[in-house]
Amino acid sequence: MAHIHEYVSLQKSGVLRLPGNVREKLRLDEPGAQVEIEETEDGRFELRGVLPIAADQQWFWTERWQKMEREADADVLMGRTLTTSSVAEFLDELDA
Repeated sequence: MAHIHEYVSLQKSGVLRLPGNVREKLRLDEPGAQVEIEETEDGRFELRGVLPIAADQQWFWTERWQKMEREADADVLMGRTLTTSSVAEFLDELDA
């Protein structure tokens, strides 16, 4: 993986212009992209490109839903699944 080391100038208004290769690598060229800034314990600042979650998709990323997704993945991995050949057969299995 290519390592990027760049210097950028801070404008009077506090604006930083990130070079195109940095914006591309951080996926900041995608619609709605944001930059997350975090200060580390040693005083460094880390920048991360973040794509926010659309409002109509936020339910999927809740901890509760992600827990259910992990449980479903485990069920599939362990073979705890059922295949039916028709809706009627599926409904009969649900009733059983």
